[in-house]
Amino acid sequence: MVGIIGGSGLDNPDILKNAKDVVMTTKWGEPSSPLKTGTIGSAEVILLARHGREHTIPPTQVNYRANIAALKEAGCTHILATTAVGSLREEIHRGDFVVIDQFIDFTLQRKRSFYEAFEPNNPVHPAMPDPYDEKLRQLFIAGIKKHGWSFHEKGTVITEEGPRFATRAESRMFRIWGGDIINMSIATETALANEAGIPYAAVGMVTDYDSWREDEEAASWEAISKVFAENASKVTTLLCEVVETIG
Repeated sequence: MVGIIGGSGLDNPDILKNAKDVVMTTKWGEPSSPLKTGTIGSAEVILLARHGREHTIPPTQVNYRANIAALKEAGCTHILATTAVGSLREEIHRGDFVVIDQFIDFTLQRKRSFYEAFEPNNPVHPAMPDPYDEKLRQLFIAGIKKHGWSFHEKGTVITEEGPRFATRAESRMFRIWGGDIINMSIATETALANEAGIPYAAVGMVTDYDSWREDEEAASWEAISKVFAENASKVTTLLCEVVETIG
């Protein structure tokens, strides 16, 4: 079973057949939305809205632990995620896809691990050198290539706390650090999926240039929503094709 976590601009896509809602709770509380179960082709799928179906949950307040736990408890063996991202590079343009391969976590206030205590003499420090599942990444890459869309096979995402956007100084710092794109959710979610042992991959849709370019309007929610809306059909097409490939 494949789990899909829909991010900004893709909170409640109509892509499932025989859809029905399943209300769940977990050890960590309630997920962001009811789990919408259904099928894409012959594949069983669960859809979860990261920020709620009406985008009412700010990034720091998302219960990432409950989201990942709920998908695991429901039987998901893979997770595909979408996210709106800002570009930190001249060569990464609005409307481009980025198949993320690394993250830098710049969040400060979140519950970022399932491990709140260790068993006696058994500390757990999860290794996470390559946090995105390579097989799923290659499926995203193949799907994007098939359509000839502009994309980047790799990209390091900076996850900032939010909900505010970065200052120019922060945005320039993130570029120096090696960030290619920036958002407010993916690192947290990625780390937890890894801890849960679920193969996870995320594709970013570039909507803006964050704050580092002085010749561009700084990032705003209105501008981000407009760009993502113009490209949402591409994202849903990609998701459906990848899900059917996973089966």
